[in-house]
Amino acid sequence: MLGPQLFDVLEKSSGKVSEDPALDGNATLRSISVFGTIMFTFLMTLRTSRRVAFISGKLPVVIGILSFFAPLFGLGFQNLFSDSIDPNYMPLKTGLGERTAIVITQSSILLPSTTYILLELKILNSEIGRLALSACVINDIFGIISMVLASIQATYKNVSHVTAYRDAVAVVIFVLIVFLVFKPIVQWIINRTPDGKPVKNMYVNAVILTALASSVYSMIFNMKYVLGALVVGLVIPEGPPLGSALESKYEKLTMNVFLPISITVSVMRSDATRMLTEFSHILVNIFLTALTLVLKFVACLAPCLYYKLPLNESLAVSIILSYKSFADFVLYESVLDAAYISQATYALLIIYSLLNAGIVPVVLRRLYDPKRKYVNYQKRNILHLEPNSDLQIITCLHRPENVSATIAFLQLLSSPNLDFPIAVTVLYLVKLVGQINPVLISDNKKSKRLHTDSYIHTANLAFRKFMLEGLKSVTVTTYTAFSHEKMMHEDICTLALDQTSSMIIVPSGRRWTVDGMFESDDDAIRRLNQALLQSAPCSIGILIDRGHFSRKGNDVSSKKNYNIDVGVIFIGGKDDREALSLVKRVRVTVIRLLFKQEIEPENWEYILDNEGLKDFKIAEEMKNVDYTERTMTSGAEVASIVQFLAHEYDLMVVGRDQGIASPNFLGLTEWVELPELGVIGDFLAAKELSSKVSVLVVQQQQQT
Repeated sequence: MLGPQLFDVLEKSSGKVSEDPALDGNATLRSISVFGTIMFTFLMTLRTSRRVAFISGKLPVVIGILSFFAPLFGLGFQNLFSDSIDPNYMPLKTGLGERTAIVITQSSILLPSTTYILLELKILNSEIGRLALSACVINDIFGIISMVLASIQATYKNVSHVTAYRDAVAVVIFVLIVFLVFKPIVQWIINRTPDGKPVKNMYVNAVILTALASSVYSMIFNMKYVLGALVVGLVIPEGPPLGSALESKYEKLTMNVFLPISITVSVMRSDATRMLTEFSHILVNIFLTALTLVLKFVACLAPCLYYKLPLNESLAVSIILSYKSFADFVLYESVLDAAYISQATYALLIIYSLLNAGIVPVVLRRLYDPKRKYVNYQKRNILHLEPNSDLQIITCLHRPENVSATIAFLQLLSSPNLDFPIAVTVLYLVKLVGQINPVLISDNKKSKRLHTDSYIHTANLAFRKFMLEGLKSVTVTTYTAFSHEKMMHEDICTLALDQTSSMIIVPSGRRWTVDGMFESDDDAIRRLNQALLQSAPCSIGILIDRGHFSRKGNDVSSKKNYNIDVGVIFIGGKDDREALSLVKRVRVTVIRLLFKQEIEPENWEYILDNEGLKDFKIAEEMKNVDYTERTMTSGAEVASIVQFLAHEYDLMVVGRDQGIASPNFLGLTEWVELPELGVIGDFLAAKELSSKVSVLVVQQQQQT
C-alpha cells in the first residue's frame, strides 16, 4: 500500500525530506533501514551457537552441501529463450545476469529465516529443528565464501584488477584482525567480568560500535554491508555475560523498531504493477524461481530419506530449508541496487517471500507436530521392566538445592542390595539468555564449554562420589542443556528417548527453607513440569523436598544404616501401580485406601490393582514390606488420614491420578492448588501442612 502501486510514499517524501533536489530525500530512511538490517544480522549471529553444525552427525553436513550446490544446476537454464529477451526490457547481457541473480538468491538458506520459522512453530528444540539449523549453518558457510568471491570477481570485471586485489587483501586483513585481535579482547572483557555480574556498559557499547564499524569497512571495500557485522558476531561467545548483555540491551529496540522499518522500506521499494505490465518478460524468471525451489527441496529431501528419517519429518526439514522470509530482503535489495534485476523481478521476489511467510507455517503445522516425536509406542515405564534389568532414570536439576534431594532419592533406590542396578542420567537445565540455538552438552566428554553455573562442577563431584559408593550397581552420566524456558521439556524428552529411560525425575517448583517452611513457588518450573506430563515418552516423577528427607538421606554413612521411612498411599489406577513398581526395591509401607462403593469384580482397573498388590502381600510375609488397608467413606476422611500419614514418614510416594477412585475426591479437587501433583500430591505439598514429609508424585507413561 505504501509502495508505488498506491501511495508511493518514498517518491512523495523524497522532496519533502530534502529541499536540495541533488540529494536523495529518502537517504535518512534508507540509512535507518540499513542500520536495522545490520543490527538484526549481528544479533542473530551473536545468538547462534557455532556448535550447532556438529550436533547431529553426518546428515546435516550432507544436506548443507547438497542444498548449496544442487540448486546451482539451475544456472544451466539461464540461456533458456535468451533470444527472446526484449532489449527495451534490458540488454541481453544484463538479462542473463538477472537470471543468474535469481538462481543465486533462491539457492541461499539464510540462518535468520530458518531460525525465524523454527521459533514461530516452537520446534527449535525438536530433532528436526536442530537438524535444520545444523544444515543451514553448513550452507551459510559456503554462502559467505561465495558472496566474498562474487564481490571480488564483480570488482575485477567492472572496476579494475588493482581494486579487486586490494579488496581481497582487505578482507583477509579484516578476518585476521577480528580473530587475532578482537576475539582476545572479547575474551579479556569476559574474564574481567565477575561471575553473576553484568558487563560494563562501556564494553557493551564498544562491541556494538565495532560491529557497525566493520559494516562500514565492508562497504568501503565493495563487500555486502552485513558481512562485517556477521563476522564480528561469530567471534563473540554466545550466552552470558557479554552475549546476553548485548541481547538484553539492543534486541527489543532492533526487533520492535529498526527491523520493522527495514522490512517496510524494502517492501515499499517494490512495484507490483510492474509485474503485471512486464509479466511476459519475467516468465523465465518465474520458471527459474520454481526450478531452484524444486532442486533445493529435492537436495534436502533425498538425504533425509536415505538416512531413513520418517517421510513427514523429511518433508518438514525440506520445507523449512526452502523457506524464504523478510530476512532474504537484504539479498534482493543488494542485487536491485547493483542493477542486476529489474523492478518487476524485485517485486516478484518480495511477493514470493511474503507468500512463503504466510503459507509455509500453516503447512508445517499440519505436516509436523513436535509432540508426535515423543509419543512412544513401546512401554517405557517401571511397571513393565524386565526382572533384574537396569532401571534407566533421568534426573533434572535447576538449582544447587536440587542436588541433595536427588542424590538422597537415588541413594534410596540403590540402597537395599546390589542386585538391582540403576543407570542415572543427570541433566542440568540452564536458562538460555544470550543465544538463539539450544545446546545439549555431555559433561562426560571433554568440552571447551565453560559452565556459567559454578554449582555444576561441584554437583558432578557429588554424583561421582555417589556412583563410586554404589560400586557396580550404579552408573551416572551427566549432561547440561542450555535452552529456553518454554522449550526445556523438548530437550528432556529427546534425551529420554535417546537413553531409553523408564522414568524422568524432576523437582517441583515449590521451595522450602531448611526448617521445612514454605519459601516460594517457581512458575517457570511448574510450567515445565506440566509440559512434561503431557509429552514425556516415559513415566514422570515430581519430587517435592521439604529438606528433612535430603538431609537425612545424605547423613547416612553406609547403605546398611540407611533408615529412610517410605510410605506409599495406594488408592488405585495406573499411576498408583507405577508408584508401587518404583518402590519394590525399597523397604516400604503400603497403605491401601478402600472406598465403600459398588465395584464390579470384572472391572479391569480393579483387577489390575489387586494384581499389582499381590507381590507386596507376599513380601509382607517375608518382612520386607508393611501392608495395611483402611476403608474410607468420604473425601474428608481421605484428607484426615493423609494428614496423619504425613507425620509418620520421611518420604511419601503417591500416584498423580487414582483412576476409578477419582470421583471420591470431588470435595477435594476444588481446593487443589498445584494440579500437576494430583489431589493427594497437592495435599501433601500444601503450604499449610505442618509436616516435614517429602513427596514423590508419579505419573505412568502416557500412550496416546
